[in-house]
Amino acid sequence: MTPVTIYTTAVCPFCIAAKRLFENLEIEFSEVLLDRDPALRRRLAEENEGWRTVPMIFVGDQMIGGFSEAKSLHNEGKLLPMLGG
Repeated sequence: MTPVTIYTTAVCPFCIAAKRLFENLEIEFSEVLLDRDPALRRRLAEENEGWRTVPMIFVGDQMIGGFSEAKSLHNEGKLLPMLGG
């Protein structure tokens, strides 16, 4: 299965919802907290068309967006195929 990485902050409700979505789907993911790494957050934004909000969800090297985008992909039946599942 393609690895999933979710970039989050500690108090973000959408980050919590995104992690819950992947947990409910029993999809393993790595979490990277951006609270203490503003340089990484800036770099991610620069590399992803200015996307500054969290969560930032990556499937492999491809950013799929945030919680809303991940939920939409799941509802459309596209998320699991992206993961190789």
